[in-house]
Amino acid sequence: MKRQKRRQILQAGLGLVVVTPLLAAVRKGRFDAAAEILRNATASGVIESATFYVRWKDDIFSQAYGGAATADASFLLGSISKPMVVAAIMSLFDEGEFKLDDRVVKYLPEFQGDGRESISMRQLLTHNSGLPDQLPENAKLRASHAPLSEFISAAIRTPLLFKPGAKYSYSSMAILLASEVAQRVTQKPIAVLVDEVVCQPLQLKQTALGIGRLHEESLMRCQVERAAPESGAGDPAAKSWDWNSDYWRRLGAPWGGAFSSSPNVARFLDAFLHPQGKMLQARTARMMIQNHNPANMKARGLGFDLGSDLKGPAREDVFGHSGSTGTICWADPTTDSVCVVLTTLPGRALTLHPRELVSRGVAETLDA
Repeated sequence: MKRQKRRQILQAGLGLVVVTPLLAAVRKGRFDAAAEILRNATASGVIESATFYVRWKDDIFSQAYGGAATADASFLLGSISKPMVVAAIMSLFDEGEFKLDDRVVKYLPEFQGDGRESISMRQLLTHNSGLPDQLPENAKLRASHAPLSEFISAAIRTPLLFKPGAKYSYSSMAILLASEVAQRVTQKPIAVLVDEVVCQPLQLKQTALGIGRLHEESLMRCQVERAAPESGAGDPAAKSWDWNSDYWRRLGAPWGGAFSSSPNVARFLDAFLHPQGKMLQARTARMMIQNHNPANMKARGLGFDLGSDLKGPAREDVFGHSGSTGTICWADPTTDSVCVVLTTLPGRALTLHPRELVSRGVAETLDA
């Protein structure tokens, strides 16, 4: 029954494509049916650009669609940036610079009052600190082209939503403050740390937090109509600070400002499936993809989402992340597989987003 429902979703979703049963697709090409969703979505103009990468053991499928000339095209990742940034932060854990249960105030002395003194590094990385997702003054800061330091100052002062540790509440500002701890410890911008810890060791040549060494003309432009509210939601008045603005691209926001290609994102995930010590110690890599939240709270790794919310295999040990810019990625230890779907269509633009249909299609094929 569950498989039948998935097939119906793939067949009916968005009116983009009538997909043959994925079991049949295994015989002619394991991921052809899932790929057809993106092929039709870009051909119809629903999505301007997309790439799709799947690795299942030694079998690799990689393809570009629409305005993406090759699979190496770099897309704005949105919140897939978070696990990359947290990996860079955790390199300091490897070096003994902090412990997960250290209080944040130890590194940010001004982070006091309203219960802030009790917030731990672990709570920042698992979204139960009480900090909001976005700042109340987010639009004002972006419209004034504020530097990252102003976001950090505001996040340190912003009122908490609840008592730290009381519940799960997704927080981009928590990741921002965790990155500020890393900046103060290393005296390096977080974008530099990501490059040194993540990009260079893994040879992610199409990846950077912000533009970095990437060529601006190689970056895929986001579709901004019906985009996330914090990015301007497609309002023409937000053009100077939306996802495609020079300001946002160069800001390098730790919570959503990384660019990468689908093969690079897959290589990053593989570094956790098969840790080799190039980026982090193997035990630390394994720690990042384990649940750190209490049993009565949404499961989260360190920077990673876990489980069925990724629209992939319905297993608790599946890890990855999605992004409001229209991206999703996951890795499944059970099948030794990685799936990455990068699109330019905002995640909020459609209830059944093509990235989710593709992700579910890949999961069904792997579980067939």
